[in-house]
This record gives sequence, C-alpha cells and structure tokens, in this order.
Amino acid sequence: MPLLHRTIKLVLATCVAINLANLIHLSSPTSAGIIAILSLLDTRRASLKTAWARLWSTILALAIASLAFSLFGFHLLTLGLYLCLYVPLAYKANLTAGIAPCTVLVTHLFLEQSTSLTLIGNELALFLIGAGIALIANLYMPSQDKQIQAYHEEVEQGLKAILLRFQDLLLTGDGRNEAQLITQLDQTLQKALEVVYLDRHNQVFHQTNYQVHYFEMRLAQNKMLRTMARNINKFSLESREAVILANLFDRTALQLSRHNPGHELLEDIELFHQAFRERPLPQTREEFEARATLFQLLHDIEAFIQLKVDFYEQYAYEN
Repeated sequence: MPLLHRTIKLVLATCVAINLANLIHLSSPTSAGIIAILSLLDTRRASLKTAWARLWSTILALAIASLAFSLFGFHLLTLGLYLCLYVPLAYKANLTAGIAPCTVLVTHLFLEQSTSLTLIGNELALFLIGAGIALIANLYMPSQDKQIQAYHEEVEQGLKAILLRFQDLLLTGDGRNEAQLITQLDQTLQKALEVVYLDRHNQVFHQTNYQVHYFEMRLAQNKMLRTMARNINKFSLESREAVILANLFDRTALQLSRHNPGHELLEDIELFHQAFRERPLPQTREEFEARATLFQLLHDIEAFIQLKVDFYEQYAYEN
C-alpha cells in the first residue's frame, strides 16, 4: 500500500472511530481510534483475519479480567494475575495479535474499579467500532491491475530477448554469454511476484491463483534458461543441427504470449527429434560433444515449452 494511501486511511479511520465512540457516549473513546490504527493492515485479508482473532481475544481478556477482579479485588497484583492467565492462553489459542489492545481495554475496568455489564459492553463497543472502521477503510485498495499487466509485458519481452540471444549464439558459436538478461529477468520476476502476492491477499471473496502461478511458471522457465545458457557457452561448432535449433528458439520467442498454448511448438520439437535422428553420425569427438549439447538443449527447450502448455491447460478459461 502506498505511504500516502496508508496515511490517509490511518487519519480517517482514527478520527471517525473516535468521533463515533463520542457520538454514542462511550467511555475512553480514544481507545477506539487506537484499535482502528492497530487493525488497519496492508491487505484486506490480513485486516479481516486479525480483526476476527482480536474479537475472540477481547472476549477472552474481558472474561478473565472480570473473574479475577471479582474474586481478588482491583489491585495491581490482580492485574498481574490476569496477565499471567491471559497471555499464555492467548499464545496457545493463536490470539497474540490481541494482547496489547485487549489489555488496554482491561485497564479501563481496573481504573473504573468495576466489572459491570455496562462497562464491559462499553469495552466491546470500543473494539467493534475501532476494528469495524478499519475494515471499512480497507475496502478501498488501489488496483494493481495496470502494474501487473506491465509486468506481463516486461517479462515476455525479457524472455524473448533471451531466446533470441540464444539463437544468435547458436548461429555464431562465440560462447560469450554472461546471462545478464537472465539475471535482470529474475529481478523483474521477484518484483512481479511481490505485487501479485499482495494483490491476492486483497481478494477476500473472489480469489484466483492465475497471476501467482503465471509468474511462478515464468520464474521456473527462467531457471531453465540459465541452465541452457551454460550449455550454449560450451558450444562452438557450426552445424546443421545448430541452425535447426536456432530456428526453434526463434519460433519460441515469437510465441511466448500467455494467450498462446504452445502445442504447435511441442509438435515442432518432435519433428526436430526425428530430423536429428536422421542426420549422419558424428565423426569426431568434437562433433560428438556438440551433438550431445544440442540434444540436451532440445530436451531443455521442450521442458521449457511444456511448462507453458501445462499452465495454459490449467488456466485456459482465464486467458
């Protein structure tokens, strides 16, 4: 969430919560503002999950405190006893997010020297107002769609550049490949995944794994490209097979779009396998090693394309 949006939300949620608590004449209305601040998290899902946990934490805290104060009086040692009982139970029940705000509410009982239903209702109302206003404020989240689409374009252009670079290296056989484009694409993919993970956590009722799995698929493909880059660096012999494989890299680069299923490329690879099998056997050790490297590259590009095909078949309805 951008800092400006977060700041505006914090200010509005705090002021609205305190004002609402004042309007209905609750005691200690500023506590509603504090709870609103603590409940305003970076994503809708996190805010909703935390608010739900803190509700149960508040109920548990007020129940333990009421019992302790009723039995042992309003003493500092009793407040300590409450903490000794409440904190371990909160940890055991995975309600630790509520320890601080709930204890603030309990101190109101201690200061007022009362465990009346009216006062307990006041504390519950403070919590509900603070958490509720925070949830309402988080209904608005700036859309990440444009940024995600921009990453789609950047990633596909990055993959295309790498594949065309491989084509050039196979044709020239100069072995000068430092994988800089692959490293740059890795960085872009990590940034893209951060954005789509955040966007997914803002989808409470309508969730899809499409964007997450898309960029994870591209990350796996880029890892394969790094392996291919090392093999291409070993290759320096001009041959008919190298030209055929270079053409395959070119065709793959032109069909990278997520809207392209990639089935035709797999069919082409089968034809390349057949063409390679029909070629004369290598006559020298250098030719044999070059042929082995080319076969490995062919298998690698096949696995690269298969990842895309599997992804398309799973998410064809969202393309």
